[in-house]
Parts: sequence; C-alpha cells; structure tokens
Amino acid sequence: MREYLLTLCITAAVTYLLTGPVRKFAIVAGAMPEIRARDVHREPTPRLGGIAMFFGLCAGLLVADHLTNLHEVFSKSNEPRALLSGAALIWLIGVLDDKFEIDALIKLGGQMIAAGVMVMQGLTILWLPIPSVGNVALTQWQGTLLTVALVVITINAVNFVDGLDGLAAGMVCIASAAFFLYAYRIWVSYGIEAAAPATLFAVILMGMCLGFLPHNMHPARIFMGDSGSMLIGLVLAAGAISITGQMDPDAMNLFSGSERNTVHQMVPVYIPLLMPLTIIAIPAADLVLAIVRRTWRGQSPFAADRGHLHHRLLEVGHSHSRAVLIMYFWSALIGFGALSYSVNNASMWIVLSVVVLSAIGLVLLLLPRFTPRTPRWAERFVPPRYRRGRTAEAEATAPGASVPALAAEVGESASEPEHRAPVRAGVSGVNGATAISPRARRLEQRKAGSSR
Repeated sequence: MREYLLTLCITAAVTYLLTGPVRKFAIVAGAMPEIRARDVHREPTPRLGGIAMFFGLCAGLLVADHLTNLHEVFSKSNEPRALLSGAALIWLIGVLDDKFEIDALIKLGGQMIAAGVMVMQGLTILWLPIPSVGNVALTQWQGTLLTVALVVITINAVNFVDGLDGLAAGMVCIASAAFFLYAYRIWVSYGIEAAAPATLFAVILMGMCLGFLPHNMHPARIFMGDSGSMLIGLVLAAGAISITGQMDPDAMNLFSGSERNTVHQMVPVYIPLLMPLTIIAIPAADLVLAIVRRTWRGQSPFAADRGHLHHRLLEVGHSHSRAVLIMYFWSALIGFGALSYSVNNASMWIVLSVVVLSAIGLVLLLLPRFTPRTPRWAERFVPPRYRRGRTAEAEATAPGASVPALAAEVGESASEPEHRAPVRAGVSGVNGATAISPRARRLEQRKAGSSR
C-alpha cells in the first residue's frame, strides 16, 4: 500500500506542477476557442490540460517500474506498456483536436486505433464470467470487438460528461477510487496477480485527476479538453478490461460448500461484469440519452447541444458548484454501493443504505423546485436570496414609497428576465462566476444607449 500511495502522490504532484506551465503554453499556442452556444463559461479558457495529465501518467508508470513490489507488474505483464502506447496515441489525437478541432469521425477512428494498439499488445478481454453459465472463453475476434467497443464507449462517455468545471475529473477520480479498492481486494485477499495491473491503473488515474482538479475547479483556470477527457476515459477502460478479461475466476477457489454458499461467494467474480458499468453509469446514461435525443431530432449523434445531465441540473435551478456536487454524490453512491455489495452481499443494511441515500439524492435533485418561505423573524438568519424578494416587494408597496421608486421597481422587474435568464439556465459569469457583474450590466446599458 505504501508503494501505491507513493505512486499516487508522484502522479498527482507532477500533474499539478505541470498544469500551470501548460496553461501558459495553451494561451501562447492559441488553444482558447471562442465561446460556443452550449458552453457555460463567459470568458475564453485555455484547453490542453491533458498534456499535464499525460506526463503525470508517464511519471506514475516510471516510478512504479522502479519500486520493489510494483516492478513485478511490469515484469510479468505487458499491460502497462500496452496502456502507455494506447494513451500516447489517444492523447496526440486529443491535442490536435484541442488546437484545430478535428472532425468527430476522425476522432472516432483514432479511438478505435488506440484500442486496437492495446489489443495487439495483450490488453484484451479473453473470457467472461457469466452467471449460471460459468467461465466463457472468447475467440480472438470476439475479444477484440468487445475490447474496442468498451474502450470507445468509455472514452466518449467521459468526454460527454466533461461540461462543467471539475465535473469529469472529479467523477472519474471517485470512480477510480472505488475501482482501486475493489481491485486491491481481489489482489490481496485472493492472491490473484492478474488484478495487479488494474490496481496500478486505478491509482495512477486517481493521481492524474487529483493533480488536475485544483486548477479545474470552479471557476476553472484551464480545461482538460479532449486531450484529457479521452485520456482518462481510456485509462479507466483499460483497468476495467484488465480485471474483467484477464482474471481467471477459477483461481479464487470459491466452488465449495453448498450451492447457496457458492452463489454468495461467487459475487466477487461476477462483480467485474458490473463494476465497469457502475463506474461509467452516469456518463454512459448521459451518452445514451444524448444519442437518442439527437437522432430523434434528426441530428447527428455527434452534434453538440445543451441537453446533457449537467445542463439539465443548471436549468432546474442548481448553481454551478451544487450541480457538480450532485453529480459527485451519484457517482460515489453507485460506485461505492457496488463495492460494498461485493464485500458483503448478504447484508440487508447495505441495500437499505443505498435506498436511503438514493432518496436523499432525489430530494437534492428537486430542491430548487421548492420555494422556501422563511418567517419574517428568521430572515436575518438565512442567506439574502431567501429574503430579497419579500424585502423588495415590501419596500415597493410601502405607503410612503415615491412614484419614481415605484417606477424604478417596475422597470427593474420588467428588465429582470433579460439579465437573469442566463443565470437560471446555468450560464456562468465572468471567469466562472454565477452572476453577471454590475460592470457588465453598465456596459450593456451603454451599448443600448449608443445604438439609439
């Protein structure tokens, strides 16, 4: 565990220290695209954050190769080198897309080639443990197609969810933490060496995300871009492929005792089929909904829009930070819920805890729909946003209120939708703020006056 912690710290430190220089390089290189209709930020923000994340990945693999215990992963398996080859290719494609915005079909072809490179070097699905059937061996073509499909789906799922500051990096970090605990348990508790590469991939992915998050939290100073989102998606898929298709369930020696006990003991074997799905559950759901929504409208599945899950949260009324935290909550609930069930699937408390937390998550999702009515005596104890409307209404309807004041109040309320509509839709302010500054409003008023 000490060597894993050292690898995690080195990866996070290298990513964190390189993100600042990479930001300056991105500004000089002109990797700051104009604001698009679907964006939620107001100022052009540099991309290419994936450059720092890629070098963090290289540093983590280099350090792990020189450690005593983790060196065996490189000596007994070719999977780390396969990951590095595929990651380098997908990272290069992402850098070109961040700078020149290449076509979506070209990116899709590059993703498939990167997955094929990993398959050629041994990182592929060899068999699948199917409940009530057993261990099913796959042919070379079946394993290749399934591996490429899983890599492409995971990469695009993570890419789709990268729409808010710190959202993709935080969700992938939470998912990789749950995946690390699961893979580490398989390796240590059952003594299966085939789970060691997936454990290493998970801890390096955590370091990449943790090192980049301080620069990417709201308001973000730099975006990871496709060079980062596709990279962490590929690393996430590589860990899932390694522990799902490379681990032999017969090595666990779980086929003993009664049939009922065997079924309960076999849960850790079947969880690899579910854990990769739980890791990308929310991004995959967003991906499926986006494809269905766009094809229903007669658009291309790759056409960008503002209908993603994080956009819906902003439209409901959540702030930028609260929308990100809600997505974190659901990602942690699904990932760690599946992990807890794999540890003790016979406990009813785990199921009840997941149900209660899911109910809490639903309440948090619908929280902006409930308009709080704070008593007058308690208004001083609540934030101003819960008392501003009542105070303004009382001042406007006061008997001593002057006619100009009433006219100003009416004019402000009439022009209010124009200024606050972007805030309700979740459009962030200058440099990531959640409101339009007074200076911006004065500039808009001056422009309107000059046009007259």
